[in-house]
Amino acid sequence: MNANLRAPALVMEISVPIPGPRKLRTLEPIRNAELGARILPGGVSFGVWSRHATCIQLALFREGDSDPVDVLPLPTCEQHIFQGFAPGMEPGQLYGFYAEGPFDPRRGHRFNPHKFLLDPYARALHGTFRNPEGVLAGHLPGIEDGDLFLDHRPSHSFMPKCVVTQSRFDWQGDRPPAIPRERLKIYEMHVRGFTADPSSGVAHPGTFSGLIEKIPHLKSLGINAVELLPVHAKYSEDVLVNKGLSNYWGYNNAGFFGLETSYGTRSAPGCEIDEFKLMVRELHRAGIEVILDVVYNHTAEGTELGPTLSWRGLDNHSYYALTGPEDAPLRHYRNHAGCGNILDFGRSVVVRMALDSLRYFVEEFHVDGFRFDLATVLGRQNGNQFEASGPFFAAIAQDPVLRRVKLIAEPWDMEAYAVGRFPDGWMEWNGGFRDTLRRWVKGEAGTLSALRDKLEGSPELYEGHGREAWSSINFVTCHDGFTLRDLVTYEHKRNEANGESNWDGSSANFNWNCGHEGEGGGEAVEALRQRQARNLLLLNVLARGVPLLLGGDETLRTQSGNNNAYCQDNAVSWHDWNLTETQTGFLRFFREALAWKDDVGILNTWAFVPNRAWGRCWQGWDSNGKPWPAEHVSETRQAAFLLRPLAVHGKFSVQIESGEEGPWFYLILNTENEEKVFRLPALPPPSRWALAVDTAKSSPDDIQPVGHPKEIPFVDRYVTMPYSSVLLKTVRIG
Repeated sequence: MNANLRAPALVMEISVPIPGPRKLRTLEPIRNAELGARILPGGVSFGVWSRHATCIQLALFREGDSDPVDVLPLPTCEQHIFQGFAPGMEPGQLYGFYAEGPFDPRRGHRFNPHKFLLDPYARALHGTFRNPEGVLAGHLPGIEDGDLFLDHRPSHSFMPKCVVTQSRFDWQGDRPPAIPRERLKIYEMHVRGFTADPSSGVAHPGTFSGLIEKIPHLKSLGINAVELLPVHAKYSEDVLVNKGLSNYWGYNNAGFFGLETSYGTRSAPGCEIDEFKLMVRELHRAGIEVILDVVYNHTAEGTELGPTLSWRGLDNHSYYALTGPEDAPLRHYRNHAGCGNILDFGRSVVVRMALDSLRYFVEEFHVDGFRFDLATVLGRQNGNQFEASGPFFAAIAQDPVLRRVKLIAEPWDMEAYAVGRFPDGWMEWNGGFRDTLRRWVKGEAGTLSALRDKLEGSPELYEGHGREAWSSINFVTCHDGFTLRDLVTYEHKRNEANGESNWDGSSANFNWNCGHEGEGGGEAVEALRQRQARNLLLLNVLARGVPLLLGGDETLRTQSGNNNAYCQDNAVSWHDWNLTETQTGFLRFFREALAWKDDVGILNTWAFVPNRAWGRCWQGWDSNGKPWPAEHVSETRQAAFLLRPLAVHGKFSVQIESGEEGPWFYLILNTENEEKVFRLPALPPPSRWALAVDTAKSSPDDIQPVGHPKEIPFVDRYVTMPYSSVLLKTVRIG
């Protein structure tokens, strides 16, 4: 089809003028270089950045009105900031923008004066998104090359409105827990999914307020930080909405300052702000830090065929990393995020926006840290190669507010894998740790050397680069993939409910169904699944580095085999609180395992010892008490590690001198399908080995309370069951 023949007729058919203002006022000039809506003495200032706009207008709305009350030009433009002051304006005012400028998609310009635009710095939104017949697009939908033609349909009736906010929250002397990085134990969770299920029994399910009611549960687990999946305002992709689904996870930002309104009680516009603050304050009182999963790599505007919500209409050329063929070099978007576009972190306006957003959440909301989704994008300038010395990272390192909070990278994107390459002070999700532990526990040969390295804190990634062991965020499961229960229940993903014919989600999961696909299989299969789940959890917790646990794994929550539940805002993803009554044994194991993390002090040492002395602390032995033969290490599926402060080479019999540091631990791992008898290091009286953990035993014998290991009847050997992990600790008798 020749788009040039049909486009003009379509434009005429759908052309509707912007509704005129009902009441005109004049904004006063102001030059404070502030972005967003700021409450000042006597009124409110508005500021929005655009290098290429010729005019930006402020649209003001009353709640319940579909059309704007006023549409007023911002009278001042200095340093590309369009500004104006509205005298007498008060908090609660609803607003947005219209922007005029060139429409030349081939050269990266997509201004459309008919499209209502959100303020990139909006502190709150009121209302919801709707996109009937693609009305939010800035181009003609449904035709070939439609993005090259202007769409005249107004969009303000289908967009939420920005809210001028003012918070007078009483923090009551709130102080951050300031937990040392090496002591962190992180619980990854979704605000809505945590209490949305009726079984939660909270007053306001699926909200910040609902989460507050469950703080006692979090405290009881022994975690000291929650990592919240994105809480910024989000937009659900049209393809999902058309299927009756939504972007449940929230990795599709419609703003970087406003909170997702559905996580508030909606008692008033902007109420979610104080409700979020109350949640942070109460978590801090419980000794729990708050880390936000943030998405600065891309926006919800998608490809050139996506909706025009804010940045595209304000200055597409400046905000996004663009590309295209020779005759249209800036028509398309670079897409390292796999979501249609990426922001250009080579541009100062993008770096400023991200830093302003981060600083706002630290200073205004008392947030303790951030986990950056697809963080390698933040080191790309115009989509080029990742550089850890990029402008964004350099700016954070010099920022007096941000350099003191926890910074966690998801160190990859669609085309880069940079684990171990982020700047000093950053922590990183360690995908290699996840894969290695999964492969070892399911019984794969050839994984022992990698396992030892991961349990040591991944020194091959961090030691030689001046980084610390806490740089590694150790996880076995997270929101993206199988839950712990499903990891030991399914060998094949079951994502049909996502509407993508089961093509979505990773197929490389290193999982094992323990002999039966899906739920059921009998008592023996269930016992093995429980054992394997305990194995994975124990090694995740005991390894050097920072453990991250997936919310719901403490009660073995299932997603019925869905390993990509990003669009499942339903029982598939929600916590089933009935499991706290039916999975009491595993819940107890979860709590006690986290307590042992603190007790096994040698695992908490955060600095790598010079000359790899730490590695020698993890001495490996076979079941006969002999060091691993080098030629057999790659194939063995059973081993033991002696964990001790000082290394003694070439001796299996360990002498514990009076006054020498202790206690010592012996970690025995057996992933073979048969019993193994392990000879134990000899200890002089009155020292003996006592049992801390044996994952093959049933609750409550599978794990002993910290400080109360159970003396074992034999001092020279221990029989391990198939697929089991054992932790012994030295105690003094008498």
